Amino acid sequence: MSEYLPGLAGVPATKSNISDIDGEKGILTYRGYPLEQLAAHSSLEETTLLLLDGELPSAHSLAEFDDQLRTNRVVKYHVRELMKNLPATGHPMDMLQTAVASLGMFYPGNEYLTGGDSGENLDYVHNMTVKIIARMATIVAMWQYIRNGYDPVAPRSDLTYAENFLYMLNGQAPDKLLAKILDVCLILHAEHTINASTFSVLVTSSTLASPYNVVAGAIGTLSGPLHGGANQKVVEMLIEIGSADKAEEYIDSRLKQKKVIWGMGHREYKTKDPRAKILQGLVQDLMSTRGNNVNPMFEVAKVVEEICEDRLAKKGVYANVDFYSGILYTEMGIPTDQFTTIFAVARATGWLAHWREQLKDNRIFRPTQVYIGSDVRA
Repeated sequence: MSEYLPGLAGVPATKSNISDIDGEKGILTYRGYPLEQLAAHSSLEETTLLLLDGELPSAHSLAEFDDQLRTNRVVKYHVRELMKNLPATGHPMDMLQTAVASLGMFYPGNEYLTGGDSGENLDYVHNMTVKIIARMATIVAMWQYIRNGYDPVAPRSDLTYAENFLYMLNGQAPDKLLAKILDVCLILHAEHTINASTFSVLVTSSTLASPYNVVAGAIGTLSGPLHGGANQKVVEMLIEIGSADKAEEYIDSRLKQKKVIWGMGHREYKTKDPRAKILQGLVQDLMSTRGNNVNPMFEVAKVVEEICEDRLAKKGVYANVDFYSGILYTEMGIPTDQFTTIFAVARATGWLAHWREQLKDNRIFRPTQVYIGSDVRA
């Protein structure tokens, strides 16, 4: 194939049975299960095991996996000391990429990544996956204290994944409702077929690089505003608009200048992102439990979405997953610049599921190019 397609649009990069998207109908499934059902009835721990192993786990397997995640939350003090020496003003995604890459030095384990049978040792693959998923949330929460000059809060093994993250982030017993909402948010962000960061996973995995470097590379890819960084941009946009009555003028001005409306549009969906629908419902539920004390950003967001649907629906542009997630994170007390690190914490599950799948039938990626340079010359 010699045809050049910018961004490899529509070009299959792999075969996978992990997740699937019907962009016309707005359907996303994990291993065949509709996302709406998992958000309503599953937990992050159960959904993680589903994505990794291919089937919903038994109660025993789930309890065992949950225990493994809990007992692997602690990181060595060397990681903490490394983080203390990073610039406090640096972006949390740069910190996370650095810290995750460093884990390979403190927790080595590449002895099985040697050849064609690298994916056969399932115990190795599982153990490395557990260590990375368990520690990424710890690292993100630790940074909130370290960058402000304090020692981080130690993780607790008596809390769920979402509860422990909020506890480490705020140093207080987690609000059960907020922990449940965070659990759903993590499920929604856990996997999404071959997006840019997951493609990065495939390429890096194919070289038999360590899983720490695989995930670190994916974190770097996710950090861009056209990928995971968009949720931070949405909140900044809503704050800039300020009030619902100013939304129309702002949106029309952006469209006239052909500028991006953050949180709007997705290459895969021609209707509203199913994850955005769930997130919007979570915001509404949260506000109703607080006596309809609505976050002003939510009111602005609803108006912005209505205006964008009026202007852009005919082009198949609707709200995506980034549009409402930042509002929820704000309500949890999470700083704006940490939004994308939470995306990374969630997406680590999907990344590592694809890492495992790539190892099973590995071939190093080596695409070609269309050369448009000079002819041979002296």
